[in-house]
Amino acid sequence: MSRASFRVLGYAGALAALSLGGCNSPVNNQQGHMPAQPVAFSHAVHAGQYELDCQYCHVGAESSRHAGVPSTSVCLNCHSQVKKDSPEVQKVIAAVAAKASIEWVRVHRLPDHAYFNHASHVTAGVACQTCHGKVEEMVRVEQVEPMTMGWCLDCHRKTLAQEQTAPLPSTPRKGELLALTSGSPLPEPSKTPRILRPPSDCSSCHR
Repeated sequence: MSRASFRVLGYAGALAALSLGGCNSPVNNQQGHMPAQPVAFSHAVHAGQYELDCQYCHVGAESSRHAGVPSTSVCLNCHSQVKKDSPEVQKVIAAVAAKASIEWVRVHRLPDHAYFNHASHVTAGVACQTCHGKVEEMVRVEQVEPMTMGWCLDCHRKTLAQEQTAPLPSTPRKGELLALTSGSPLPEPSKTPRILRPPSDCSSCHR
């Protein structure tokens, strides 16, 4: 057998090994990923027990592609008075004093070739728990859903088939800000329900 034939067989064997061993789970599926964080922040306490709105901390969720991580000073809106002596709160206070950011470890990560916009989902009435699981019960945040392309497409197709309606966006309507500043009459609110039509074509998420 020639050297070239051995080389081909070697490549084929390597591919077979990868398919049987190294690639036996979906690509980019980090389901169950639950990293330790530099500060032991409990969503179960803040979002669950005290029912803080998600957007109090993740302020970009309704208006931006990214939900965002709160600046360290946001924590001190409460913790300048509450549990100031806690070792975990002391880490936050020290970071603010040093004008340093806390290096949170990212839990949910989509591949760079996938486009996702938080605002379009939040303003359509999609609950945070739909993608992130019952965060209000998590002491440490974990990736619950697979967040694969198939998983997203299943949700889009189901929503489209059911012709679900969405709440009207809370952002100002066209002409509303101008009316508020000029004293003009406010525009009439739309009475037409928004019908959700999530796309399933490639270019919507792969731009």
